[in-house]
Amino acid sequence: MQWLRDMWTKEGPGIPKDAPAKTGLALFADILAREWWEMVKLNILFILASLFVVTLPAALAAMARVSVAFVEDRNTYLLRDFTDAFLRYFWRATAWGLALAGALAIGVHAIVTYAAGARDNLMLAAPLAIALVATAFLAVLACHLIVLMVMRDLPALRLLRLAALASVARPLPALAALAVNATLWLAHILFYPVSVFMPATFNFSLGMFAVVFGVHRTVVLVLDLPEAMRPHRHFIK
Repeated sequence: MQWLRDMWTKEGPGIPKDAPAKTGLALFADILAREWWEMVKLNILFILASLFVVTLPAALAAMARVSVAFVEDRNTYLLRDFTDAFLRYFWRATAWGLALAGALAIGVHAIVTYAAGARDNLMLAAPLAIALVATAFLAVLACHLIVLMVMRDLPALRLLRLAALASVARPLPALAALAVNATLWLAHILFYPVSVFMPATFNFSLGMFAVVFGVHRTVVLVLDLPEAMRPHRHFIK
């Protein structure tokens, strides 16, 4: 039974210390090639942890926490790290998940309503555009917020402010990550039933990894920003 235990508890593969640094899509592909089996197992853990539906936000936070370790090339002990993060962020993730899900539901409802009305009344095109932009911003905000939450313990108001700042400063990487997620699920629909195993094997974990990879740099920047400004504020005093 040693092999079965090691499958879930052993360290993930690393990279040679003298290897040249990669960036962008090359780095994304390199991490994916190195961690693909861990992502498959992470996908299974996520599905099992979210079976009760109410545990979905906590399962997403736990998956984000492990994905941050992938991006930062830290050792991961998959089952332990996922379980610890699930328990640690359960209540915070649930509260934020309910709030963001409600806001996104309102945004989607507004888009559908205004889109239906705009067919007969062009005056509704303006509120439709506003609803589209606001909903897209909420989706980008959610991406930054979940990664911020699992990277640093912050008060709720400061967490929201930093997520909003990151979303305004660099929204395109988050939008690209959301496009990757949309592509994964579109491929699942278009190639069904051949693609029937995609959600069970990698759709969720790969989608979250794309989000974390996309927003990680921006999150680090906004987290470091207050520290960089402290000397300046001290000098003013």
